[in-house]
Amino acid sequence: MKIIIVGCGKVGRTLAEQLCREKHDVIVIDQSAEAIQYVADNLDAMYVMGNGAVYQTQVEAGVQDADLLIATTGSDELNMLCCLIAKKVGNCHTVARIRNPEYSSEIRYIREELNLSLAINPELAAANEIGRLLRFPSAIKIEPFAKGRIELLKFIVPEDSVLHQMQVSDVVGKLKSNVLICAVERGEDVTIPGGNFVMRAGDKISFIASHEESASFLKKVGIVNNTVKTAMFVGGGRLAYYLAKTLADTKIKIKIIERDEERCRQLSELLPHVMIIHGDGSDRRLLQEEGIQYTEAFASLTGLDEENIILSLYAASQSRAKLITKVGRIAFENVIDSLNLGSVIYPKLLTAELILQYVRAMQNSMGSNVETLYRIVADRAEALEFRVSPDAPMLGIPLERLSLKENLLVACINRNGEIITPRGQDVLKAGDRVVVVTTHTGLQDLKDILK
Repeated sequence: MKIIIVGCGKVGRTLAEQLCREKHDVIVIDQSAEAIQYVADNLDAMYVMGNGAVYQTQVEAGVQDADLLIATTGSDELNMLCCLIAKKVGNCHTVARIRNPEYSSEIRYIREELNLSLAINPELAAANEIGRLLRFPSAIKIEPFAKGRIELLKFIVPEDSVLHQMQVSDVVGKLKSNVLICAVERGEDVTIPGGNFVMRAGDKISFIASHEESASFLKKVGIVNNTVKTAMFVGGGRLAYYLAKTLADTKIKIKIIERDEERCRQLSELLPHVMIIHGDGSDRRLLQEEGIQYTEAFASLTGLDEENIILSLYAASQSRAKLITKVGRIAFENVIDSLNLGSVIYPKLLTAELILQYVRAMQNSMGSNVETLYRIVADRAEALEFRVSPDAPMLGIPLERLSLKENLLVACINRNGEIITPRGQDVLKAGDRVVVVTTHTGLQDLKDILK
């Protein structure tokens, strides 16, 4: 595909590097001579020096025949303008990075009016990731499906679990859990299990369920999932704000330590359910006074990577809290991963991954009705979200009567926002969004799920 990237900061650079590796035709637009020099020296990509929101600059970059334009500059308004021009001139798909919380409540309206394919908010994406980790600290991996309404969780079956030697078909009846087990990893093998599949201790199980059902299911199968009750965040920026909003429906008691007095006042008004403390989060005495040794989760979310790393190392020495460390720079991840920093969150890398996920889905959906593509077990199993068209051959036929391919499972039906965990009697209707989990890669159309 021909892809134009406007803005060659950390996100733009990461995207350009990955897309070049995946053999896409990449053109980078940036006003900085230094950024353009980096592209010229290090990437197999074309470049245009100029303002990406200028019509002539986009034409010079070849927007008329581009498949996708991604705007990742530091300005939300500039990103939206870039996408608006690209849509008018080239009629290509557009992705914008939009970070301001004031826009977050209107993101659906903005997407519809500007005809954006995707609007990405790095801090909101990071907040959602941290929120999932705090809700299910025992899970190995958590992936959101169906626009975040349900989640795919992966865990290891314990030795003494009731799942040991249990058939997949017995999970609903015996455990009274409305979950769908959709992938099992045993050694090197990855299986999309049928009802007769027998699970064993040590298996890595991936299942799909809502937040509430996930918690209940993990408890029933013997997974100690001590959802945190208290959390301390250092740094009151956008990420802390989004995270506190994300956790508003939980019973987690949150403290935010912020050194800027004016920001503390703003947060107090915006987050009445959160305790806001005005002070220096790097002050050891303050952290002790606020109970760092007793908190069950500690997140260092300041704008300085070095401060975040030191704070997390200190928290690890003082408590047994679930640690979350925000890191902006991606260059030293090998060193960072070797430190005891708990879950390290890279908002910029998350943003790049979400956009790459969309690009891959778009590449897969050329001429098909694939909407989104998820990798769930490396490159050996994937989940695809299809749009059910009015002429689909399986409309109205119960799933149990469809001749589906082996190692394939209809995992979720999203019907106008209502999430259905599919059973044999369920049918597909035109307009549904359907998530299919399979080890068959490269499915192009919903009808490809049939033998």
